[in-house]
This record gives sequence, structure tokens and C-alpha cells, in this order.
Amino acid sequence: MNRRYLMCRPTYFAVDYAINPWMDPTAPVDVDLAVAQWTHLRDTYRELGHTVDEIDPIPGLPDMVFAANGATVIDGIAYGAQFAFPERVAEGPAYLDWLAGHGFTAHEAKEINEGEGDLLLAGRFVLAGTGFRTAHDAHAELQEILGRPVVTLQLVDPRFYHLDTALTVLAENQIAYLPEAFSEGSRRVLARLFPDAILASAEDAAVLGLNAVSDGRRVVLPVQAQGLASQLAARGFQPVPVDLSELLKAGGGPKCCTLELRS
Repeated sequence: MNRRYLMCRPTYFAVDYAINPWMDPTAPVDVDLAVAQWTHLRDTYRELGHTVDEIDPIPGLPDMVFAANGATVIDGIAYGAQFAFPERVAEGPAYLDWLAGHGFTAHEAKEINEGEGDLLLAGRFVLAGTGFRTAHDAHAELQEILGRPVVTLQLVDPRFYHLDTALTVLAENQIAYLPEAFSEGSRRVLARLFPDAILASAEDAAVLGLNAVSDGRRVVLPVQAQGLASQLAARGFQPVPVDLSELLKAGGGPKCCTLELRS
């Protein structure tokens, strides 16, 4: 169950622009609170026995705290991010350089993708979201690089602009997701692959309850997602609630802050 994660302290966190429905540049942001909440998340991982590495934040990149978007790392291979919005483009090379310098085989992406925001390992498959931030062609590019089957899932609700806001991988053969966030065909795919999946409520999804991090048993999720926590406990998982309410102002939760490093 022990995992290795990469995180980035929100030293320069701000909501200076709006690139998703959660962001409101007119709303005040408390950077000190964001740092305190992020620090608690990092310390929670370490208390659970996980290893947390940190990448240095860069001035002018307020969303760099959302490390999950920086790359996809599977089998020791790092597939770099190619961001859809110019405000975040510089994050991709920063993360890929860090990964290359820490022993991972780095592949620069040719296609638009936002890392583990839309590319989630689930057992033998990579579940791959598209519709808002990651191009469908990136799914084929990742499959060629990894040699793992990639399953395309179409996102249809702009509030759930990344796959990791609408679906969380709990264990190799278990997920939780919000059906309404997906196209009809993608719902049928998920039902075939994961017939015993946990179906989250719209209320829990609306607080980014599905933006969670699981080690196969313990699930770190937003404290506001109480219904989902109860569902997880009923299935034998241990919910570990954390409060990231300040980072939620930019559309982020625990998973957004957490890039898993798989060797």
C-alpha cells in the first residue's frame, strides 16, 4: 500500500484567471490557509506511510500546486503534460525536467494532455478522459509509449473538466464515479469494466469528493464529501477526510495536488 507521490507547495497560489467553472478571480484567496491545508495533506500521506517528494514552486505559475496535471508516471515512464491553456504551459517542462532528473524515462508529449488529471491507471488499463482538457490523440500517444491498453471516456459536464474530478480509482478493479459526468457510451463502458463500482451522488461530486487518492485501502478525500465517505466505509475502505477548501477555489482537491510516481 505504500506509494510515492510528488507535490508542489502552493507558495504562489492565486486565482488570477478563470479556466474552469470553479475559478472566480474576484473572490479573495488566503494563501496562508492554502499552504496550511496543503501541508496537512502532505503530512497525512506521510503519516499513512507514503513517500512524498516536493518540486519547487515557480513564481508566476499559481496552478503548479496541482501536481497531478504535470505528467503521467507509470512503469518508470513519465509522459509529459502539454497544457491546453497558455497560463499553464510552463508547468509541463518544469515537471518533466524534475522527473527526468530523478530517474524516470521522460517522454515529451506531442498531443494536448493534462497528466493524471485525465489519465488514471486502473489495474491493466489506463482510463483516459477527453472532452475538455486532453485531446483524444493523446490517448493513442500514451498507449504507444506505455504499451498498456488505454480506454477513452468522454466527459460531458464542464464542472468536471478532468477525469479525476468525476472518477477515482480505489483499487485495481474498483472505482467510484459520477455517471452524469460521462457520455452515454462511456457510462456503458464503465458499467462493463467495473460492474461493482461505487456511484457517487451529485452532492458529493459538487465538492470534488471524487478528487480522491487511494492506496488500495485508505482513501484521502475532501471532508465535505460525507456521503461518499460512508459509501467507502461500507465497502471496506478507510476514508481519510482532509479540508482543501481554499484550493477548491481553483477547482482542486487532494488528487489534483498529488502526482503518483510509479516505478
